[in-house]
Amino acid sequence: MLTRDLGPYPFNLPQVVKGLEGSKNLSFVGGDMFESIPKAHAVLFKWVLHNWSDEECVEILKRCKEVIPTKENGGKVIIIEIVLKDEELGNKTLETQLFYDMFEFTTAKGRRRSKKDWAKLFHDACFSGYKIYPVLEIRSIIEVYP
Repeated sequence: MLTRDLGPYPFNLPQVVKGLEGSKNLSFVGGDMFESIPKAHAVLFKWVLHNWSDEECVEILKRCKEVIPTKENGGKVIIIEIVLKDEELGNKTLETQLFYDMFEFTTAKGRRRSKKDWAKLFHDACFSGYKIYPVLEIRSIIEVYP
């Protein structure tokens, strides 16, 4: 998990950070993750990748891999997302999972992914390994290593 400050800047679309003021320890950086990502020890995506297709996720992850150091030097991508479970679920969990699936299906080209789906994305983006830490029901923190 995170053991130190990994960078002084949030990275987002230019129109999102336009006009935001930073401080001595914080500056906002605008850009496009499909073009370039600022160098960092770690890149954090919270509720982002489910909005994108598998092909777009692989492209984003490859861009991340270009800017983070090796695993031995602390490099990683941290993803906070829903990880769908394949086993039998309780009614409320299943209802929540289906709600998110339908929402993604109707509003974006992305989707919620299972452990198997995530593993394929990481493999296709040429990452060496990953760990999934379930936190609340179907929500998880995923660490991905170059």
